[in-house]
Parts: sequence; C-alpha cells; structure tokens
Amino acid sequence: MRYFLELAYRGSAYHGWQRQPNAVTVQEKVEDALATLLREPVEVVGAGRTDTGVHARQLFAHFDLEAELSPDFVFKMNSVLPMDIAVRSLLKMKPEAHARFDALSRTYEYHVVLEKDPFSLESAYFLKRKPDLKKMNEAAKMLMEYSDFKCFSRSRTDVRTYTCRIEEAYWEKRGESLMFNIKADRFLRNMVRAVVGTLLEIGWGKLEIEELHQIIKSKNRSEAGASVPAHGLYLTKVEYPNNIFSD
Repeated sequence: MRYFLELAYRGSAYHGWQRQPNAVTVQEKVEDALATLLREPVEVVGAGRTDTGVHARQLFAHFDLEAELSPDFVFKMNSVLPMDIAVRSLLKMKPEAHARFDALSRTYEYHVVLEKDPFSLESAYFLKRKPDLKKMNEAAKMLMEYSDFKCFSRSRTDVRTYTCRIEEAYWEKRGESLMFNIKADRFLRNMVRAVVGTLLEIGWGKLEIEELHQIIKSKNRSEAGASVPAHGLYLTKVEYPNNIFSD
C-alpha cells in the first residue's frame, strides 16, 4: 500500500529535506521514525527539496508498506519525531501516486519584518531599509511573462530544464511586515530566494523595474540579485489531482 505523510517542520536545525551522508536532514529524521515504529527500513520520497534552513508548513512524502496502518499512527509518529517536525495527516493513496511527480503546484511564502523584533530572528528577514512595495509588485507581475528562470537557479545543479510555470507572484503588507507569495508548478534550487533578493533590489531603487526583463533573458545567475536568507522562506502548500487518492 502507498501512503502519503503530510508533514510540517521548522528547518533551522536541518540541512534541508533530502538525506545527505554527512548532515542532518528532515528526510533522515522521518525515515528513522518510520523504521523505529515499523521495525524495518522505510524510504520516503518527498514532494520537493527544501534547502538548508528553509521551513515547511506543508510537505508531502510517500512510502510503501504491505501492512495497513492504524488510525493512531500519526500520534505514534509525532511521539518519536523531534519537536520541530510534525506529521499532520496520513493518507492512503493509489499505488501509482507519487509525492513529487504528481504535484500540480507548490506555494512558497517569504517573510520580511520592517522593525527589529527579537521574536522573529529565526523566522523572518529583518530589513533595515523599507522597500517600495508598489515597484516590487509591478516587477513580480512580469515574472509570469516568462518560463525560463535559469537566472534565478543555483549555478551548480543537475536539472535538465529551467522551465517553470509561475501562476501567482505578489507582495502584501501585514502590519510592520511584508510577505511575498509565489505559486508555480515547480521551482529551481534557490529560485525563490533569488527572486526575492532581486525584487528587493528593485524596491530599494538599486535596479529599475524594466531591468528585470534583461535579467531573466540573460539566463545568468550573476545578473540577478543576491539570495535572501533561508530562514524567512516557507513551503506552505502542495496541491495534487483528486484522482490519485484512494477511494
């Protein structure tokens, strides 16, 4: 049987989602918890790879098991997982359902605070200069005119294509904080943080809005803005088609 785990985690203590030989990752902790409870090694496949320090409010991962799991399995998982990783739900899926390849879209948020706040040190990026929100939103709309985002991708990467379909991209103000929302069918490594960094440079007047066209067309990472810190980034939603869920 194939199951989906719905997970949430604070990424501060982890080197991203994907298991690595010499670093602690979220995938490792989830697989260790499953092995402890099921008394056999279990490999999970995540919906995507969040980078070091990035958080997730919703990420799905699938695994296969011959036995049927009891309704209290979520409680058992949360009992053995670290406090900064939580299982929200366990879903029985059709055998061919795939957490990564069946995902229709992913949504990220980037959180910025505009005044010094000791309680958001690890959860949002503090800006000492207030950017122009209107300019950043004008530039964000331009992202949806393009599909090749190589200029925002980490230079050393193993992807075969830099094509992404962005469905939403906008900033909103919430009190003394700003939040950038972006939704796409897929994202490149480091893409959201590079997009946010570039939009902030536009908001500060370091770049003109129209320069974004040249940056994207250049397909050159060095033309775009610097990546913002990972601790302000959250994967917030992963969407799937209804036909992969078990009846």
